[in-house]
Amino acid sequence: MDLSVLSDHGPEHLKIRSMNPPPVEAPFSDELWMEEALRLAQRALEAGEVPIGAVVVRNRDIVGRGWNRNISEGDPSAHAEIVALREAGATLANHRLEDCELFATIEPCAMCAGALIHARVKRLIYGADDPKAGAVRSVLQIINHPQLNHRMEVRSGVLAGRSSELLQAFFRNRRERVRLG
Repeated sequence: MDLSVLSDHGPEHLKIRSMNPPPVEAPFSDELWMEEALRLAQRALEAGEVPIGAVVVRNRDIVGRGWNRNISEGDPSAHAEIVALREAGATLANHRLEDCELFATIEPCAMCAGALIHARVKRLIYGADDPKAGAVRSVLQIINHPQLNHRMEVRSGVLAGRSSELLQAFFRNRRERVRLG
């Protein structure tokens, strides 16, 4: 493929060949994908669920989306990450998601961390730490555990403030409703 660019320059409109390749579109940022995960967390909130969202991205395309549905579906495994992984597996017709990244608004729990390992996700990006159930570093260290056979890159703290605020507001409102009866 010829990466040269032809352009009209000069008074004689001569074709001048530049050997510089055309500008490459800047890669999507982690924050962009986390914004989508936050939108999904908002959907969970609107459904009366704990506001957690997740997206699975492969080659700059979203292949799976999820938000917490465990209450509405009566399914203890319907966490945002699991729902997103299931959709990604169905979209790609493969249970292995080796070329995929998962973006979650909160540090995954033990169940979700295990699913990420079994799916062979290459990269995990999450917002807020979960000091009560986090299984990346807060409570347990399942991701990249030395006894397990899969390693993934991890980035934490992406839009963590917004993720934390959404969760804190949800639980504050829930406590207030319980207090008021």
